[in-house]
Amino acid sequence: MKRKKVSLKVNGVSYVLDAKVNSTLVDLLRDEIGLLGTKLGCGEGECGACTVLLNGEAVTSCLVPAIQAEGAEILTIEGLSDGEKLHPIQEAFVEAGAIQCGFCTPGFVMSTLALLKKIPHPSDDEIREALAGNLCRCTGYQKIFEAVRIASEKMASVKGSEI
Repeated sequence: MKRKKVSLKVNGVSYVLDAKVNSTLVDLLRDEIGLLGTKLGCGEGECGACTVLLNGEAVTSCLVPAIQAEGAEILTIEGLSDGEKLHPIQEAFVEAGAIQCGFCTPGFVMSTLALLKKIPHPSDDEIREALAGNLCRCTGYQKIFEAVRIASEKMASVKGSEI
């Protein structure tokens, strides 16, 4: 199998990895770095379970070739919390009861992060649009939308917070 060196920064840590040329970013994160929070669901970019931030933009990492992450900064669900202290978005998902089986949660949290970076106080329509690429089979979505609203309030109350 042909391989290529890929240099990238994941959750603030620099890596130089010997990646298979046909592997995806989710493969690199899970198999090479050992970050298992990013889930591989459909493998076709339809479910959003593998959503991460790539240079600040939400992407479905199952569709990003690993070698295209060269020089990129990646943020995964593991990079949000500060040790045992959850990020306000993670807190909001817990408070709203927006977590059931939890498989889709990392993707929803990362999509919420991307949304709140662009639109700190999104409307319900903006929330729906931002989360349209994420699927959940358990919650019925209302608690997830409530979590985004709570997260927006939490982020607004933390002066100078870096999302």
